[in-house]
Amino acid sequence: MLRERADLRPLFFNGLYYVLLVYAWFRGPMSAWALPLLAPLCLTAFQGAVQTHNSLHCPVFRARWLNKVYQVALTCIYGHPVSAYVPGHNLSHHRYTQSRRDVMRTSKTRFRWHLLNGLFFMLTVAPSIMRADSQYMWVMRKRHPRWFRQGLLELSVLMGIQVTLLILDWKRALLYWFLPHIYAQWGIITINLLQHDGCDQESEYNHSRNFVGKLANWLAFNNGFHGIHHDYPGLHWSKTPEAYAARYAGKIHPSLEQRSLLLYLWRTFALNQRLYYTGEKLVLAPEGPDESWLPEPTETLLDLGAEPLDVAVPLVSPT
Repeated sequence: MLRERADLRPLFFNGLYYVLLVYAWFRGPMSAWALPLLAPLCLTAFQGAVQTHNSLHCPVFRARWLNKVYQVALTCIYGHPVSAYVPGHNLSHHRYTQSRRDVMRTSKTRFRWHLLNGLFFMLTVAPSIMRADSQYMWVMRKRHPRWFRQGLLELSVLMGIQVTLLILDWKRALLYWFLPHIYAQWGIITINLLQHDGCDQESEYNHSRNFVGKLANWLAFNNGFHGIHHDYPGLHWSKTPEAYAARYAGKIHPSLEQRSLLLYLWRTFALNQRLYYTGEKLVLAPEGPDESWLPEPTETLLDLGAEPLDVAVPLVSPT
């Protein structure tokens, strides 16, 4: 049923999230001792957010209906309707990276202390994302009713579970349901700041920052190989390291190939170094309002992002 055997890894962690959630709900402590249980819940929720991103670019199952069911399952891990990931990410960010049509452009955060940019990036871009979601859903209500119904299904299931858990035990719901979801959403949005801030969107190779450490990529399903993902968004995540090496070796600026995520976080946020990738201090141009990215009436359903990229993408050659 799987298109790629490698998806057994994210499916395992998706299942682990549900096991941890059920255990936390019935047996989890409501004290400081909750941290050892809360930490893996947050991690697996974030992995669900990463897999949300992956599955909307490259479907996991061969059968369409299984992919739709999987989107509902991921919605409950990520804490947000999976279909709603399409507007802000696929159509706005991927098509218009770092421009005023990119609702998640990193120039929106302008605190002098860069750590605050990292902490509050999600809150800064959230209004634009929510506005984009609502605009897109309104357009798709008539242009692609099947997509619209799927989005409503995901939202209905999510809201139904949330209301039920809040009624049963609101304190436990806040700790073990909402907090991991908030962390997952914060993480998947804020990682955009790491991957694009200070890069050159006009460059063939220096448009994205890549984190190539083995452990982080094993846990995050190769999300660190971000440059090749922008070049070939339909390429399955398991194939990105090979494709990245073939395309970028010896061509990308060394500062955009980070071996350690933790060291980068320390240098950038703890030491307050918001730099252009060439090493100069990043000077942001004046920030203007968002520009509309909504698709034109003549664009196809694939252009609209209503259907995942269901195409075979060949690996690029080293030449």
